[in-house]
Amino acid sequence: MLSQNTLQGKTAFITGGGTGLGRSMAKKYLELGANVIIASRKLDVIQKAASELATETGGNVLGLACDVRKYEDVENVMKAGIEKFGQIDILVNNAAGNFISPTERLSHRAFDTVVDIVLKGSYNCTLALGKYWIENKIKGIVLSITTTYAWTGSAFVVPSACGKAGVLAMTRSLSSEWGKYGIRLNCIAPGPFYTEGAFDRLFPKEVQEMLNPIDRIPLGRLGQHEELANLAAYLVSDFSGYITGEVVTIDGGEWLNGAGEFNFFNKVPSEMWDMLEQVVRGAWKKKE
Repeated sequence: MLSQNTLQGKTAFITGGGTGLGRSMAKKYLELGANVIIASRKLDVIQKAASELATETGGNVLGLACDVRKYEDVENVMKAGIEKFGQIDILVNNAAGNFISPTERLSHRAFDTVVDIVLKGSYNCTLALGKYWIENKIKGIVLSITTTYAWTGSAFVVPSACGKAGVLAMTRSLSSEWGKYGIRLNCIAPGPFYTEGAFDRLFPKEVQEMLNPIDRIPLGRLGQHEELANLAAYLVSDFSGYITGEVVTIDGGEWLNGAGEFNFFNKVPSEMWDMLEQVVRGAWKKKE
């Protein structure tokens, strides 16, 4: 979608960049000329991913261990990234934790774990990079991966909904506050994209047999990683320079399909509509 030098000379810091959508975004950024720092709590996983990405793209990638819940860890990653690449221009808040559960079955520690990774991790990284950018007069960019239930809420993933709603509020708030520094903040709200870890926790095979997530999606398929990576590249590029404080949904129409009160009428077979039309007309005539 974008030319190979679109992100040339830029350095991106991607949390949770060793697996899933984070890895796909890292690969796209490298292909477009960016230097990339990927971070995860598991050093072996992140170093393996960094080595593979460098081989696949020929790009410059640094893999570092980081627990985004710890501000000192974030500062250490920043310092190492700046020492290697000169500066950091882009932050992608992608690290997350989530699983399905009735809320009353959760311990307070489980609730804390999800909210701390999602919300605390995002504001730790955003605050640390924001201070650095403002001090050094760098027009930085923050892209946060949220979710469509950040504004609707959702049962069975309440800690995630709370955390993601906070990230969205932070994005909108800081886009106004930090706009004077040339700093832009936006979000992507993905629908279902297959990643092995997330699907194991959110859509176990036993659940998919009863509740196939594809049935909720008007376009009738899961998202492809390339589609999200292209969007993520555009939103951190100069081509989106007048976009800030926005959340872009990429879900095949899923959340709107669930929000519309009568959307479930899609299940009505086409051959039934002639009969239903007569019933509705009859009811209308009685009203008149």
